[in-house]
Amino acid sequence: MLEAKNTQRALVRIGYDGRVHKQFLGPNAQERFENECRVLKHLEARGCSFVPRLLGSDPQTLEIVTSNCGARVEHMSEERIKERFAELESFGVRHDDAFLRNITYRSSDGRFCIIDFEFSTILDDAKVAPENDLNGGDLQSTQLAMESGVKLRWSACSDPGTFRSNNEDRFLGVISNRHGIRYLGKVGSASTADGDTVFAVADGMGGERSGELAGKIATDELTRMLPKAQALNNRILAETYPQILKDLFQSIHKELDRIGFDVHCRNMGSTFTVVWIHGRLVMYAHIGDTRLYRLVRAEGESTYPLKMTQISEDHTFVGWLRRTGQINERQARFHPRKNVLSRALGASHQFVEPQIGSFVLSPGERLLLCTDGVIEGLWDHAIRDLVCDTTGLDDPISAAERLVRTAVSESGRDNSTAIIVELLD
Repeated sequence: MLEAKNTQRALVRIGYDGRVHKQFLGPNAQERFENECRVLKHLEARGCSFVPRLLGSDPQTLEIVTSNCGARVEHMSEERIKERFAELESFGVRHDDAFLRNITYRSSDGRFCIIDFEFSTILDDAKVAPENDLNGGDLQSTQLAMESGVKLRWSACSDPGTFRSNNEDRFLGVISNRHGIRYLGKVGSASTADGDTVFAVADGMGGERSGELAGKIATDELTRMLPKAQALNNRILAETYPQILKDLFQSIHKELDRIGFDVHCRNMGSTFTVVWIHGRLVMYAHIGDTRLYRLVRAEGESTYPLKMTQISEDHTFVGWLRRTGQINERQARFHPRKNVLSRALGASHQFVEPQIGSFVLSPGERLLLCTDGVIEGLWDHAIRDLVCDTTGLDDPISAAERLVRTAVSESGRDNSTAIIVELLD
């Protein structure tokens, strides 16, 4: 093995297979060994792709084996260094040696990485953007929500925009029951007593026309999964839906990676947001910068306007800056790195860690699923006003079409897609 570093604190060697072997030496060696193992496991669980992956550890020799994150970076501006370590904090870890010496460049995917976590801290949950509750409350209340059917009305629309000839966005609406799957039109209504209702939006990416294919693969895989889940009773579904949704995202990711070996589909990937409605319970999963919003009546109010809350987290560095209050909506909109994804399906991402959660629908509630083209065209308050607008209920132009048309007229640089779902009282 090639010796890469030999100091009082650590001996680092590179194996012929490229793996990194790090043995902890000197004062507090065991404590530093245990901390680095703990932090790397935490980062892997959170889906952080720009740090070493822990491949093995030996508590007797205090040695760890990790994946190789490339060569050390010699020059980088202070601002870029701060950005790198701030992005790490979005995954719940603060590096306590936040200097250039711990930044590397991985040429295999053109990614700047961060290494050496013996001096680092897993942040308290209160200081990190919170992950949504996977169980959506206690199991009993979840099962009760599953047992009551509700009437839904929806509309959907997709537009390539004014600057693109192809549309890499995809949307899907289906009802799944024991008789099979029924695809829904762009406008309609149904009762959840008739079966599970599922809506999804995807924004594909990649060379040539592979972005279109990526979005299609994501939605097709979803329809293959639904019949298996339909056979589960409410109790089992309430316990297992997080794993079902995670397995779905893993399956899509593997398929995109497999096809991505083709030269015409290199770096094929997709963002994906799914809403699965069973009774009054909404189960959702999300990765990337497509979005899920809830619009609910204010407490004590029986009429509009509704309060809009973004449920999904934008898996971008800029999204984390906004969630933690470091920038506002205007600064996020014009940030040069607003579209740089930290998580996605495929696209050479090493890990897949979707955001998964659930909530119970309330009377008069509306849901919005949309791609980033809608966000780029409209401010948050404009989106809320358009989704809440009830003046055109008899208008042949649907609520989703009105939203997408307005977004395209304001920007139109990207494909724009939206699904609006309303719970009827």
